[in-house]
Amino acid sequence: MASPKHPGSPGWMGPRAQCMAGTKQEASATGADLPRPGPEGHLEAHSSPSSNSSMTTRELQDYWRTEKRCWKRVKLLFEISSARIEERKVSKFVMYQIVVIQTGSFDSNKAVLERRYSDFEALQKSLLKTFREEIEDVVFPKKHLMGNFSEEMISERKLAFKEYLSLLYAIRCVRRSREFIDFLTRPELKEAFGCLRAGQYTKALDILVRVVPLQEKLTTHCPAMLVPPLCAMLVCHRDLERPAEAFAAGERALQCLQAREGHRYYAPLLDAMIRLAYTLGKDFVSLQERLEESQHRKPTPLGFTLKELTVREYLY
Repeated sequence: MASPKHPGSPGWMGPRAQCMAGTKQEASATGADLPRPGPEGHLEAHSSPSSNSSMTTRELQDYWRTEKRCWKRVKLLFEISSARIEERKVSKFVMYQIVVIQTGSFDSNKAVLERRYSDFEALQKSLLKTFREEIEDVVFPKKHLMGNFSEEMISERKLAFKEYLSLLYAIRCVRRSREFIDFLTRPELKEAFGCLRAGQYTKALDILVRVVPLQEKLTTHCPAMLVPPLCAMLVCHRDLERPAEAFAAGERALQCLQAREGHRYYAPLLDAMIRLAYTLGKDFVSLQERLEESQHRKPTPLGFTLKELTVREYLY
């Protein structure tokens, strides 16, 4: 017979609720702690485990293995492989196909995305606000009043945009900036999270599977930026009744968080993983203990569930 202490029990409220019994509720759906949409708030430096961390030997080994991978810079190559003219009712523009490949080894997860001139222009204007001196020697392709759709102009801009992205990526502070990362990933992530909110889980997964590998390559300096999309993958797989795939996505997200117990996704993610582990017949006790120990060290009020967090990402 199921016990209230087991994640599969109807009355199980989770270790967070048990730890916080009698504690005043501090968070509300409209409170100041409402998570900000998109990757804002995820750019904080990747911190080492604290002195009072309860990480096991294996977890520490995984942590330092990840750290060493971060020290080795991932080098990316940008290509503008093709371009097409798109006509709409009130506009006509050229879409440039960008291919991003990791150099130095075979890359089975090359990223393919499309951006138009106005997207590149918005990136340039955004970067000038913060990195004007750093990018003063980077030439941005000029806008022309006529001839934008000629084969000659399109070919010229393909080469120019390839050079532009390569030069930006060569500047450390720029390639790590939110502006640069958003340019390459935000439109796809926004679409994926929109599908998640609409309950279109299969479509959301199709997009996330393509964009997450690129985001991973762009954020080796801050793996925590991967947590929201990985948690979105967990939610999609779980709601599609694919617990094994959901658990695998959650493990990746936990690895990105490591010992960052204060991260807003930490407790909701562990809570979801406990339930999945119980469903799959895996060891849920160690996950439950990990969450309880975290709550004892730094009690936090019962907040959002994992799904409630993810649906609030990339709203704007």
